[in-house]
Amino acid sequence: MEKTSTPTAPAAKSGISFLKNNLREYGMLISLVAIMAFFQYMTDGTLMQPLNLTNLVLQNSYIVIMALGMLLVIVAGHIDLSVGSVVGFVGALAAVLMVNYEWHYLPTALVCLVVGGIIGAAQGYFVAFFRIPSFIVTLAGMLVFKGLALALLQGQSVGPFPETFQSLSSGFIPDVFSGETLRMTSLLLGVAVALILVVGGMRGRANQQKHGIAAEPAAIFWAKMAIFSAILVSFCYLLASYKGLPNVLIVMALLIAVFDFVTSRTTIGRRIYALGGNEKAAKLSGIKTERLAFYTFINMGVLAALAGLVFAARLNTATPKAGLGFELDVIAACFIGGASASGGVGKVMGAVIGAFIMGVMNNGMSIMGIGIDYQQIIKGLVLLAAVFVDVYNKNKG
Repeated sequence: MEKTSTPTAPAAKSGISFLKNNLREYGMLISLVAIMAFFQYMTDGTLMQPLNLTNLVLQNSYIVIMALGMLLVIVAGHIDLSVGSVVGFVGALAAVLMVNYEWHYLPTALVCLVVGGIIGAAQGYFVAFFRIPSFIVTLAGMLVFKGLALALLQGQSVGPFPETFQSLSSGFIPDVFSGETLRMTSLLLGVAVALILVVGGMRGRANQQKHGIAAEPAAIFWAKMAIFSAILVSFCYLLASYKGLPNVLIVMALLIAVFDFVTSRTTIGRRIYALGGNEKAAKLSGIKTERLAFYTFINMGVLAALAGLVFAARLNTATPKAGLGFELDVIAACFIGGASASGGVGKVMGAVIGAFIMGVMNNGMSIMGIGIDYQQIIKGLVLLAAVFVDVYNKNKG
């Protein structure tokens, strides 16, 4: 007697094959959840406490902001080693203008962002139009802006900043409901964002099916939406039970949404991926590759300046050593998040997840009392493993 296959078998098979084909994307999310669960257990529940979660967001905000810019630079086939020094230099510039010259924080912030864009343009010009390797140009930039920060501050710390400027990094969104134990505005905002993501996901999937593009199997799509929404609402609930959503989290979320849209839905986003994938082919197809690479560096400079302002506001002072080693965390976040060292591959959410993997590891190991020496060793091994998996998968394919 001939056996008939159940209707669920093809669906299950297609779901498994879809997961295999998108292992990089889902693997990062699963890794983040697993690492958080591990440290939650190892720290006896300290990791997920509202106060610690708030600190985790504040500590990693400037890394996430820079990772968005670094992702585009890496996807375009380049690297920027100067971002940490630019953070320190912009923080020093902001301190001198606000503390020494008593400028208002708004014109100061505007000047700092423009300076960041000029720095990015200067480095991008040498890389894009003179074809000097980005490693060399930005290594020089690292030294130059580290020296300029020292010169601006004259080797001393400058601060404190006005309270209005500090609120950029240490402030929280106001609660219109005036809740004492639960900031309802923050919680409702989290629920609204979760609903927007679900509706957006449904519309995107419907468009893919309408145009005959292979979409996620329904079971995987709804499971992903349910899990992601639950995590988002729970996260906002925990933050709402403390002081609510930090201002910098709103800035970060808006930037993530903008960059995700640019990379996945716009012509310039597709051209950046084409540039990193095969520059000669991109040039032959009419893409102005030099100008595109130039723009990615300007974007990186502006975001590094914004991160410098956020970091200075968090410290409430500008120090000569500010930004030291940030470039390593930012680059590591992009590679751990799935960006390819050879360019052309990488997603915004991957870079964000990579940044939080690094942040959770730093935070969790610090709570556990692991020394900075072993922390550096473990982070280095994780970065090496992430790049190894990328190269292995590429060679296998």
